[in-house]
Amino acid sequence: MKTLQVRNLSVTHKKDLRPIISGLSFTIGEGDRCAVIGEEGNGKSTLLKLIADPETAEEYVETEGTIITGGAVIGYLKQELSEEEKQMEICGYFCSSAAFLDRTPRELADIARLLSLPVTIFYEQRTMGSLSGGEKVKMQLARLLCESPDILLLDEPSGDLDIEALRWLEKFIVSCGRPVLYVSHDEVLLERTANMVIHLELLRRRTLPRCTVQRIGYREYVDRRLASLDHQHRMARDEKARFDAQQQRLREIKEKVNHNLNSITRGDPHGGKMLKRKMHAVTSMEKRFQRESEQMTQMPDVEEAIMLDFAKSRLPDAKRVLDLTLDALYTPEHDLLSRNIRLTVTGGEKLFIVGKNGAGKSTLLKQIAAELLPRKDMRVVYMPQNYADLLPLDQTPVAFLTKEGSRDEISEIRTFLGSVKYTPEEMEHRISDLSGGQKAKLLFIHMIRSGADVLLLDEPTRNFSPLSGPVIRKILHRFNGAIICVSHDRKLIGEVADRVCMLTPQGMQPVNLDELLT
Repeated sequence: MKTLQVRNLSVTHKKDLRPIISGLSFTIGEGDRCAVIGEEGNGKSTLLKLIADPETAEEYVETEGTIITGGAVIGYLKQELSEEEKQMEICGYFCSSAAFLDRTPRELADIARLLSLPVTIFYEQRTMGSLSGGEKVKMQLARLLCESPDILLLDEPSGDLDIEALRWLEKFIVSCGRPVLYVSHDEVLLERTANMVIHLELLRRRTLPRCTVQRIGYREYVDRRLASLDHQHRMARDEKARFDAQQQRLREIKEKVNHNLNSITRGDPHGGKMLKRKMHAVTSMEKRFQRESEQMTQMPDVEEAIMLDFAKSRLPDAKRVLDLTLDALYTPEHDLLSRNIRLTVTGGEKLFIVGKNGAGKSTLLKQIAAELLPRKDMRVVYMPQNYADLLPLDQTPVAFLTKEGSRDEISEIRTFLGSVKYTPEEMEHRISDLSGGQKAKLLFIHMIRSGADVLLLDEPTRNFSPLSGPVIRKILHRFNGAIICVSHDRKLIGEVADRVCMLTPQGMQPVNLDELLT
């Protein structure tokens, strides 16, 4: 079995000379399923590109260190198909690979069976762009497997998959028989597949890279990390409390000595000398304490977002938020998606809508938004899957969030943005230049500041790192208004949903939550 070695890799952006990875070293080989985690912009995709095809990354980054593949064939699944690939028919997409043309019918049948695909899929004339998210991932994997890769690099393969496809991907990663290095935001998938973790962080306002590599499962890594951070936080808090108590005691002694010095009589020179010696001793002690304070345990430095809670909604629990009846649901191209849709939601209820890729969930949520957003009796906020539908891409984050323009409002907005780890520079960037995760955080701040009663959310966690996911789940769980959410995030559904419905061609079907999440 071939191995992949990365030795002391450092990566710096050419544009602003900002380091994003520093001193990363790891080896993956037989049996390794290594998850790369971290916030948006921390170099996860860049790392995979540098291993698979360095030229594609070296256009925008400079590197030091060594990547050793040892002649291994690398199978690289990109985060997105190119526009050219989306226009290809499925048969043309496969035939563009010389390795596919060399495969025998039996070998192709074996690949199709491994990916739960019909053998005829290789010769279909549908375009790649018309496929669902799950189908696109399977097509890319099928072409990669034709090349008999020794190591697989998967960049966000779970991003657009429905729950059924996610379960399939979990089984594939575990059973494919190759070392796998992959990026995913899906916590359940990480928990069920990873036996090694690479955590890329950018601390101190995204100026200091930190890399952590551990050969343990994802859940164990998170639990150990949280326990370590909690221990560090308690030590730092206790040491700071002791230091503050020492400083208070020294101040009291100095004040007493100063008082005695000021009140001593000229006829008592011996007493004055004693007090001066005491002041000298106190000053020396103060300097010693200050030197010791430099070695005190520091508060943990992490980059996860710290979101504030939504304001309490004034929506009565009995209020009918939605009463929707649709005889038929169509795509914008007038293709039939579903019939006989009936959906009701009351105040304070959290309804989640699931379904297969391409079932029409986002189309349905857009129709719900069109009905609810004009309502005057409640404040409704919509977070679309395509952020460009709502965000003015030519504005800055501060300008987008500003309503009145007062100094206090702008100061509050900057505080909000800082809480989700925006740097001062990023606050003044155009929204179009922000990462998907930064745009998602911006929309959450917008919703929090809106005083919303009803949240309409289309895949709200798809661009949040798995370590930021728990923060988002907590604030949505505590929100006391109504939520109508389309999501495949099993952690989010399990911790937030009151009720789950599946959109099918025959309409909305109730879903047993326990069965859905197993």
